[in-house]
Amino acid sequence: MIRIRDIILPPEHNEHQLIYEAAKLLKVSASAIRSLRLVRRSVDARKKPDVRLVYTVDVQLQGNETKILKQSGCKRAAIAPTVFYRVPKAAWDLPCRPVVVGFGPAGMFAALVLAIAGQKPLVLERGDDAVTRHEKVEQFFAGAELDPKSNVQFGEGGAGTFSDGKLNTGVNNPRIGWILEQLVAAGAGEDILYDAKPHVGTDVLLTVVQNIRKRIISLGGEVRFRTQVTGICREGDRLTALVTECGEIIPCTHAVFAIGHSARDTFEMLLSEEIPMEPKPFSMGVRIEHPQSLIDKAQYGLENHALPPADYKLVRHLPDETVYTFCMCPGGYVVAAASEKEGVVTNGMSCAARDAENANAALLVTLNPEDFPYDGPLGGVQWQRQIEQAAYRIGGYRAPAQLVGDFLADRPSTAPKSVMPTYRPGVTWCDLRQVLPEKITTALKTAIPELERNLRGFSCPDAVLTAPETRSSSPVRIVRGEDRQSALKGLYPTGEGAGYAGGIMSAAIDGMLTAEAIINQ
Repeated sequence: MIRIRDIILPPEHNEHQLIYEAAKLLKVSASAIRSLRLVRRSVDARKKPDVRLVYTVDVQLQGNETKILKQSGCKRAAIAPTVFYRVPKAAWDLPCRPVVVGFGPAGMFAALVLAIAGQKPLVLERGDDAVTRHEKVEQFFAGAELDPKSNVQFGEGGAGTFSDGKLNTGVNNPRIGWILEQLVAAGAGEDILYDAKPHVGTDVLLTVVQNIRKRIISLGGEVRFRTQVTGICREGDRLTALVTECGEIIPCTHAVFAIGHSARDTFEMLLSEEIPMEPKPFSMGVRIEHPQSLIDKAQYGLENHALPPADYKLVRHLPDETVYTFCMCPGGYVVAAASEKEGVVTNGMSCAARDAENANAALLVTLNPEDFPYDGPLGGVQWQRQIEQAAYRIGGYRAPAQLVGDFLADRPSTAPKSVMPTYRPGVTWCDLRQVLPEKITTALKTAIPELERNLRGFSCPDAVLTAPETRSSSPVRIVRGEDRQSALKGLYPTGEGAGYAGGIMSAAIDGMLTAEAIINQ
């Protein structure tokens, strides 16, 4: 196979044009190309409105590829590298089957690797299966009571299931390709294998996570829902068992704690058991919502249905903190992401088509442990809860909201203008300074006009700020050593909740690495 990079085509091109351009670069006829596989596709909007698509492809040719490559003299082509990942074989049999606590991205891929290696893992998930969970989330959006055990944060697939399923990451790891292949095999679109900014979509993820679970079970694993771990047993410095909420004692010498960033009661349990933990930097802020058409025009210079809905990633470094956008959802919705009663949390999600009217993103302010008003390892958790409860006091589960123009002018909002908020079960118009700490509101007020320089329309007066966005990452880290175990041997803190990942892909990689550590121990 020969890999060719930087093939540039207009958005309206067809497959034959891509084959023709590849053949032209290699100085062969198009009929000499036996197969063409997309490796990467990205959008180049630097010369808007002349937006182009940029491809990297692997082609298989008739004839001697090395000779053809040399004769072409193409500096953008080379023999395609081989990147291959294989689940390691178990070096020994564990005393009892490993247990994975939590079935989000980290727990799911830890369990999948363990199952493929023949270890028959037991997965304990506090929330419901994807179908039941989706029903309860929709009921909550419609105004029903919150189920603290099954919501946007908890349940099959974890928080990532209700956040668009973005798979882009700054991590460079050979496991990435394997993860993408497993997702496609479970029902995700093949475009995630080559898009520069891959996403699955919440609607598709609901099926994908079920199919991965079925595969784990087919390999001898077991998955139990509505099963929360509330205690641990030990002998000296070694884990011997887990205790569930119903009092069941499960013998266990290897437990992957992939509990997610919202498992506050589990953090408290581990702290009471003297598992070393420490506060870590995290971010809080709001969701900002614009018309998707505004973002498309700002990024592309025009609206073109041959292009994907435009996204953005913005950052502004201030003297004492950084303000940045995160988890940007083109054509998406702001969603109610509470996991505790009488608290309000926002998040964002998109379906696979990304065809909703609005775009939204988290607009966050970096916070360090010295900023926390509470001491101790769970000081950040206490701060999150304080803000979420303050938001609830404004209007119940109707999230506090304010127009950008009013926010910058220090006046409360009373109604929407041209941008209709998408948050369900609805918003309460107010001044967000009633909810958010001064450190956050001051930083946002400074940064929003400055971010306008990077994205025209970002400070649009009619844009909507919905608060609070408190769960962008974990405010606590469960300390682990180079062997990936905590001070209690056999307990493996893993993923975003444990403080070692920041998104679906990095969490999945961390879960795989923990599974490999158990297999190879």
